[in-house]
Amino acid sequence: MKKGIYILPNLFTTASLFCGFYSIIAAMNGDYLRAAVSILAACVLDGLDGRIARFTNTTSKFGSEYDSLSDLVAFGVAPASLAYAWALSHFGRYGWLAAFLFVACGALRLARFNIQIGILESKVFNGLPIPAAAVVVAGMVSFYYYLGGNGQFNNVSILLSVVALSLLMVSNVKYYSFKDMNYFARKPFMTLVLIIFILVVIVLEPQLMIFTFAVGYSLSGPVWTLIKIIKKRNQEKKLETIEKHKT
Repeated sequence: MKKGIYILPNLFTTASLFCGFYSIIAAMNGDYLRAAVSILAACVLDGLDGRIARFTNTTSKFGSEYDSLSDLVAFGVAPASLAYAWALSHFGRYGWLAAFLFVACGALRLARFNIQIGILESKVFNGLPIPAAAVVVAGMVSFYYYLGGNGQFNNVSILLSVVALSLLMVSNVKYYSFKDMNYFARKPFMTLVLIIFILVVIVLEPQLMIFTFAVGYSLSGPVWTLIKIIKKRNQEKKLETIEKHKT
């Protein structure tokens, strides 16, 4: 700290924190769509601060700690506040307890992630990342407005979804991190075409695609785990069959 701190990456972290705080204010005022958009903006800024720090060689212990605290507000408190104000308040204590569970599991997820850096392989996350869980909540709100909804939404599916997201964050389910993708290496020509096509679809229907990608990613971990379990059991059955034939 005596040598000072790096300004640029921490400015992006502060901007992400600001978006999270603004989302809470918007949710309190009943502007749920703007609150959801603020969370999505915070997610973009959060993705940029780390990459800028690594690209400019300005990573620091202070920056990583500040980033975690910012994430707890922007992706823990903000989406929980949005979910409660938008849909969970109708369920009384069950609603605010579900919102608190989201915040608590998000904090535990961040703490576990910080102590597992360098222990787990970088290409996977242990549990659903808290920004992804926040994007699912924001995506549900934006998709609700996309379908023509307005104001609050009273449905038990949101309560169950918030609880499920909370448990996925603290689970041992593995999620692909995309950290092993080399964006500067040569790729097949059709890869660029596919990326452009995806971007065009996102621009055409951003609310629908954000919701689809967010929910799809949150489900990818359990599906991946289930596929590995099935493959393992099939291999065990094959080995048992081979052993029986030998005997």
